[in-house]
Amino acid sequence: MAKLSPFTTLMPRIACVALLPLFLLFSLSNGADSGSGAASIGDLLRAHGLPAGLLPKGVESFAHDPSTGLLEVRIDRPCYARYDDGLAYFDREVRGNLSYGELRGVVGWSQEELFVWLPVKGIAVTDPASGIILFDIGLARKRLALSSFEYPSECLPEGVDAAVAGLGEWVKNFRKDGSF
Repeated sequence: MAKLSPFTTLMPRIACVALLPLFLLFSLSNGADSGSGAASIGDLLRAHGLPAGLLPKGVESFAHDPSTGLLEVRIDRPCYARYDDGLAYFDREVRGNLSYGELRGVVGWSQEELFVWLPVKGIAVTDPASGIILFDIGLARKRLALSSFEYPSECLPEGVDAAVAGLGEWVKNFRKDGSF
């Protein structure tokens, strides 16, 4: 009978130990929140006092570092989304510092105001009972209904003309003969 080398029984164990860090790295970067264990971006936002539909559909992955507050969100493609009476543009990556009731230092998100695209710098819900969410767009603060962000908006492709995307209801109701 042949004797087995002690190395042949150790090799599978060494391989498992060597691959463990790669598995952990992949699982943390694949949409899981490394801090609070939130299953989705909506769950994470809700746990921090913000509406679940703040970001559009199409969030591919996200990472949140609770010690620094840094939130990084990857969307499957740059896109436009309609909220209330406004139009927003999202880059493929949106970042900001998340704390309870606010997202500050936002990068990768713009809001259309009077035909001009302005960067969203911060978002806050100071009093949930008021039903108001505040957007800091640099020049001013815009007040919107909190209920507009209850569910994520559709993520319209980047190639869609912003003017057409902004006329969503009108385009839906327009008939071939030009009447409504």
